[in-house]
Amino acid sequence: QVQLVESGGGLVQAGGSLRLSCAASGRTFSSSALGWFRQAPGKEREFVAAFNWAGGRTYYGDSVKGRFTISRDNAAKNTVYLQMNSLKPEDTAVYYCAAASTVITSAAAISNWGQGTQVTVSS
Repeated sequence: QVQLVESGGGLVQAGGSLRLSCAASGRTFSSSALGWFRQAPGKEREFVAAFNWAGGRTYYGDSVKGRFTISRDNAAKNTVYLQMNSLKPEDTAVYYCAAASTVITSAAAISNWGQGTQVTVSS
């Protein structure tokens, strides 16, 4: 089992930026990918971004392409960041870190989740 701890959420005005962090511990060798999903009230959990450890490739959901960047901490190799720029009110959600053996964009296929961190973007 991989333990995931998120941090960095908060309240920001539209157009602002936030950076989320996800630190993985435990059986991290079983996970080749770390990623982010988000869930707004009354909506399904949505894929945001993912980082594949093996090749260093990144993947993004259509709604965040060009605004969000996922990256790996080269020093703390089990940590990924989600840099969120040009935030919009519709980005408001609980953001969850996820770990899997490969990049998965369907929340239903993920079993390893962090506790979530709230991001609120005011207009």
